[in-house]
Amino acid sequence: MKKLLLFFLFSWQTLSAQSNLKAGIDPGVSPERLKRIDKMLQEAVEQKEIPGAVALVARKGKIVYLKAFGEASPQTPMKPDHIFRIASQTKAITATALMMLWEEGKFRLDDPVHKFIPEFKNMGVLATFSEKDSSFTTTPAKSPITIRQLLNHTSGIGYGIIDDSTFRKIFQKHNIKDIFSAEPISTKENILNLAKMPLHFHPGEKYKYSEGLDVAGYLIEVLSGKPLDVFLKERIFDPLGMNDTYFYLPDSKAKRLVSIYTKENNQFKVYNDSTYFDPLYPIRGAKTLFSGGAGLSSTATDYAKFLQLFLNKGMHNGKPLLSKTTVDLIMQDHIGLLWDNRNEHFGLAFSVVNEKGQATGGLGSKGTFSWGGYFNTQYFADPQEQVIGIILKQTSGLSGDNTSWKFKHLVFQTLIAE
Repeated sequence: MKKLLLFFLFSWQTLSAQSNLKAGIDPGVSPERLKRIDKMLQEAVEQKEIPGAVALVARKGKIVYLKAFGEASPQTPMKPDHIFRIASQTKAITATALMMLWEEGKFRLDDPVHKFIPEFKNMGVLATFSEKDSSFTTTPAKSPITIRQLLNHTSGIGYGIIDDSTFRKIFQKHNIKDIFSAEPISTKENILNLAKMPLHFHPGEKYKYSEGLDVAGYLIEVLSGKPLDVFLKERIFDPLGMNDTYFYLPDSKAKRLVSIYTKENNQFKVYNDSTYFDPLYPIRGAKTLFSGGAGLSSTATDYAKFLQLFLNKGMHNGKPLLSKTTVDLIMQDHIGLLWDNRNEHFGLAFSVVNEKGQATGGLGSKGTFSWGGYFNTQYFADPQEQVIGIILKQTSGLSGDNTSWKFKHLVFQTLIAE
């Protein structure tokens, strides 16, 4: 009981007064069944499946579970307020920010991107590629890239280090930054370089996970006249009390950043390979590139505040940050059969469980939305059950980690009749 009391006290202290989330006990959540999450994650650490994790569960606006396991860095125990590189979990925040501008009438979703960023006019689809020098030729795209296609990954834009070898080589040759970089390159410079790259396919013809949300991040700068970090702080982070979410951490919080781990000879070690990205992002370097697709770092509590905004249909402390109709629009199916997933459809930067997914079991109710990040972070939120689950880890190239699907499964089995 003493440990439980200390846990809730910590939860309350870490939450901003601006947040709708509060620590507490929900009668529809079984405290005994929450302990199954403890057992699963503790065993995963002991069996060297993961080096450490922070897990959070919220129900009906209350944080009912927030615990840390394992280590954040060598000789440093993980704590619930440790900060993680959330990588692609940035995409949902960037999409939300762009939709705020859409609500203001700044653009239409099917406007061509080149209407606001002229460099994206006359894009070409890859035709030939030379292994010798990574040169390429293109054929003209049949149609321009639209803003909607940036958000639903049907633009045809590539994605460097997680793309196929051809696009990875092309992006490297032209110094395209699609993930963390300490180099002195600006968001504008990076995106205008990206506009010179070939497309995988004609816009709208296929789904391909892409750097489209990085383009969306720069589009926010163009439409708002503000740097992306400033816009996100003013319109999302400050209103929600997300006080630990940044592109680049202040010195006072740098020690809370979790190390990236990899495994060698069945032992965890800190990842220090800078071939594709800077492992010490976001605490060093030029700090001039704001990646709308992968650049943010955050905590479990901060990200829960963001997800709660969607469960509240855009409302926060009695004020709308988004319209309920905009929230509904974001969660609609925007690409149909282009996404080969029978259990979910794809909205504007979120995957959303459908009826088949609900019947599959373990994925949540119809309408549950989710995604994750490159360094092994995941989240989901179920509007019907009003439950949020977040599990944050920091690993690269790790195999055999089953904690993410088990965590989601265990969260839903904690829900009981009230």
